[in-house]
Amino acid sequence: MDGERSPTSTAPRAVVLLSGGLDSTTVLAIAKSRGFEPCALSFRYGQRHAIELDSARRVAQAFGVRNHVVAEIDLRVFGGSAFRSASTTR
Repeated sequence: MDGERSPTSTAPRAVVLLSGGLDSTTVLAIAKSRGFEPCALSFRYGQRHAIELDSARRVAQAFGVRNHVVAEIDLRVFGGSAFRSASTTR
């Protein structure tokens, strides 16, 4: 949590890595409960199922996150991943 203040809010800002799972949702809840204005950051890396990003989007909306960024990342630069779709591993 970076603690910088948003230009439109008096709350300090925090970047929360949001996968849509239980752990990242808990971190988001903690940030909100401690008075932070969270920015959610999710990654699209060629997941086999879009459900992860759909879940992250729903969680961000449920918590009233104003800024949810989905960053594209190519895991091939790291040697690939078993989490990627077979059609995107080539």
